[in-house]
Amino acid sequence: MKKFFLFVFIIFCFTAFSAFMAEKTDLLGLRNMTLQTSFHETDGHMVLSWDPLPYPCFYKVETYSRTTGLVEGEPEYHFFASGYTFDSTFEVPRSGIPTTYRVTAYGMFGQLTPPSEPIDNPIYAKAPASPVTIYHYTEDHPASLMPFLVWHAIPNAVCYEVELLAGKPAQEGGITHDKANHLESTNQIFTNGWQADLKKYANRKFIYWRVRALDIHHNPMGEFSKAEELHINPDLPQPTAPLPNTFDQMPNFQMPVYPVYQWIPLHDAARYEVELLIHPPAEAHGTTADADAVWRNTVSGAACYDEYARPYAGDYYWRVRAVNQQGYTLGTWSDTEHFTMPELPERVPVAVLGDSITHGGGAVSNSPAALEYSYTTYFDFPYLNLGRSGDTSKMTLDRFDSDVLPFRPLNLLILTGTNSLRSTTISAESVVNDLATIRDKCLKNDIRPIFLTLMPVNPPNIQLAFQAPTDPNWQKKLARINGWIRQQDYYIDLEPYFYDPTHRFMDNKFSVDGLHPDILGKQLMGEIINMNQNKFLK
Repeated sequence: MKKFFLFVFIIFCFTAFSAFMAEKTDLLGLRNMTLQTSFHETDGHMVLSWDPLPYPCFYKVETYSRTTGLVEGEPEYHFFASGYTFDSTFEVPRSGIPTTYRVTAYGMFGQLTPPSEPIDNPIYAKAPASPVTIYHYTEDHPASLMPFLVWHAIPNAVCYEVELLAGKPAQEGGITHDKANHLESTNQIFTNGWQADLKKYANRKFIYWRVRALDIHHNPMGEFSKAEELHINPDLPQPTAPLPNTFDQMPNFQMPVYPVYQWIPLHDAARYEVELLIHPPAEAHGTTADADAVWRNTVSGAACYDEYARPYAGDYYWRVRAVNQQGYTLGTWSDTEHFTMPELPERVPVAVLGDSITHGGGAVSNSPAALEYSYTTYFDFPYLNLGRSGDTSKMTLDRFDSDVLPFRPLNLLILTGTNSLRSTTISAESVVNDLATIRDKCLKNDIRPIFLTLMPVNPPNIQLAFQAPTDPNWQKKLARINGWIRQQDYYIDLEPYFYDPTHRFMDNKFSVDGLHPDILGKQLMGEIINMNQNKFLK
């Protein structure tokens, strides 16, 4: 027996020595090998593949996005997440923005190959941009007469137009309807999905469909997607519930402390009821409310903003059902979606406090559940988002004790007052007083207050997006508020980065609606804060 173990030990030592020599001396030339990669997409899942190395190893796949290049000294890429696999395939994290990946091989004794060249996600690599469809209705998997058509969201799109066609268009892509095959179209789609009504086409075996993104003026943002055959089986059951919209969640998705629930609407529904639970519902797709629901609300549109903070660690479950004009349920509850609030330390290192600019969302139609529109998404450090949409500076102050003090963050980034800035009834002095009171509360509780200067707004764009006027004196108010902020011990100056060339308004490239920075603007905010973190975070 001893001889046997000695033999095994010798074999192990020989194998380890051989591996060590192979890796450290690069006898196999691994360090000069280039990984050949490709992508495969199925129903919204992106799988990255590469040729495996001729040597036992595992692979590290890192996910990045390119930075804006607008902040002096910042790196070229922002790191999101990494994963590991022993296979030569890896399902990359979902994303609502263009992302890039690097693959590195590792052996028993360390890194075998240098990181690969950046590999761009093909969903967003097209120029000009065009949506990539997620749901495919083939001859083997046909659609009912009321199918959901779903695609990957285009960054900063305000709405979408779907065109139904009798045949394949004469030209793929483009920005005009196909005159010969056009059946119908609609541009009143404010989510990255739509339930089509195909009853009038029940006698057809199939039709074609395609989609394009539109801006706030309903002008095309890029081209139509590739036209797809939409095979129809009129005998299939039709969907009876809205479709929870979780298709393009960012890497390391974490629901905001004030959650937002979003879905793709059910055809002809007037309103929607959302239900929140702390365990799965007793009946998955029933028609009655769950007696154990901790909260429910009825809204119009395709998103519901929870008016209560959900800071407590644990599992939460939500679902939605459609309601008609008379208040009666249409169909059943949707699939149940799940999110987890993480366990937090006794004192959170960094929290952010503010209004909708902090809460998230942008491009008019995208809610804070779309984390690509949150500046915290681009932080290089952990955070707790205490933003709440609609806050004035007074409203932010009023919830300080209930929303901030339970966590007593070491650092509190404060950005509030923009809604007060554009109001004709709220003075700059009242905003300054609110900010001073927040500062004093922080200092009293050993919290470092770090103020972010307010950014300029764009009144013409605000009027277009919200049909709401802006205080004509907003620029004087901005100067007074930011002047006070710049006198504080800790502040980060956002304002100078966001002006248009005239130095009057928020630049259109940063904000569609003139108030909320969109993806580029939120990336820039995160990058400015990252570059200042060593000076201000304790």
